[in-house]
Amino acid sequence: MTGTNDTSPARAGRREWLALGVLVLVVLLLTIDGTVLYLAVPSLTADLGPSATELLWIGDIYSFVLAGLLITMGNLADRIGRKRLLLIGSGAFGAASVAAAFASDPETLIAARALLGVAGATLMPSSLSIVRATFTDAGQRTRAIAIWSAGATAGAAAGPLVGGLLLENFWWGSVFLINMPVMLLVLVTGYLLLPESRGRSDQPVDLASSALSILAIVPLVYAVKHWVGSGPDWSVPATAAVGLAAGWAFLRRQKRLRFPLLDVSLFKVPAFAGSVAANALAIFAFMGLLYFFSQYLQLVRGYGPLQAGLAELPSTIASMAVIVFVGALAARLGTGRSIGAGLAAGAVGLAGLGLAASLPSYWGLGVFLVVIGLGIGIAMTLSTDAVVTAVPKERAGAASSIAETGYELGGALGIAVLGSIQVAVYRADLDLPPALPPADTAAVEQSLATAVAAVADHDALAAARESFTTAVQATAFLAAAILAVSAVLAWRVIPSATAGTEEEHVHA
Repeated sequence: MTGTNDTSPARAGRREWLALGVLVLVVLLLTIDGTVLYLAVPSLTADLGPSATELLWIGDIYSFVLAGLLITMGNLADRIGRKRLLLIGSGAFGAASVAAAFASDPETLIAARALLGVAGATLMPSSLSIVRATFTDAGQRTRAIAIWSAGATAGAAAGPLVGGLLLENFWWGSVFLINMPVMLLVLVTGYLLLPESRGRSDQPVDLASSALSILAIVPLVYAVKHWVGSGPDWSVPATAAVGLAAGWAFLRRQKRLRFPLLDVSLFKVPAFAGSVAANALAIFAFMGLLYFFSQYLQLVRGYGPLQAGLAELPSTIASMAVIVFVGALAARLGTGRSIGAGLAAGAVGLAGLGLAASLPSYWGLGVFLVVIGLGIGIAMTLSTDAVVTAVPKERAGAASSIAETGYELGGALGIAVLGSIQVAVYRADLDLPPALPPADTAAVEQSLATAVAAVADHDALAAARESFTTAVQATAFLAAAILAVSAVLAWRVIPSATAGTEEEHVHA
């Protein structure tokens, strides 16, 4: 197998495993930061008064910017040093967290979240490619990537719990200030423990490609959000056309460049292409529902922030438990079939969650959250492992950035697309009392969070909560359908073979 027959690879020791702990801490914090704000939506809405569109931008601008820059930063890490870029990004992430915590209006918070995305883009691909460079033994590398992936999955699921613990005692800005001590710890321990590694330092970063990658992502998502939030005016086709044109120009440019920002040839490897798609679709469904499920628990079920965070804990525990048996599952079924099985389990869990949302008891929700956590955890762990091990070692940073771009873009699009559909279903299903004052009607139609903060009419709030529940169910069923289709594709497209076999295809 390629990667094991050049020389006998050195096995990692205690220092390397401690370094992995630093890298897991980085990815855990980054993914927590992507979801920790969800539980803060009610208190943030009461304090800053954002519109429904501004609220969606606050939720997903972080992921949009991060996704748009990940390919650039992954290539930059290969050239200037992955440890160096990670430490620079850690300092920037801490500074942007302070700006977000003390934002005084929605626009400032959106800008601060965008800066967090810029800083986060320097951290994600660097951390995963350092794992690849540090663990040269194939067996240890697979376990290390599984641990790293568990940190990413658990972070996304643990965000609401962390947010609940903080919001139970502090104001909404505390969900950002918690980043400061963690990033200081990363700076110190990372400097002492992390090894420096690079790809080919003679390859320049193409700034035009970087700009095109951003122009391909943000306008398309804006078109979807604006269409649902404000209607299909002239800006929808205009911005969609800009995004599609930029994406087409980006791909053409990559095929012509000697040192492309995105190595399109990597997608010719079935394990790589299929795994990137599986990872993105899994997080699309998971994050898209999670964003509104946290609001559902608070605004419909009446849970406090901490109680809501604890209610989502089963998915966190299940996603972390995956690491115990995922290796045995992959050995028995193979990579592709295991990823397909995980996605199928996630689909069952999401459909069950939709059915349980209208039931008075919590237990149905808890059971299906476990199923979701297990399924998504399996799919994401194995797809990340397949992505990183399917390419040559010197392309680790670029491959990692593509994997993380799929992850972040999938999450951002999940919030934008499923979130926009959820808002549309909520508004379409509303049946408000005819005598409700116009100001209250406008508040209810804006969002359930706005209604709870501004409207006192009991019947109007009951109607709004019922419509919100219906919208959550519709979104859950749609997300389940997406995962079911992706499960079939993963089962058929991703090879059920060892990482070493896939590496041989790359080198062939």
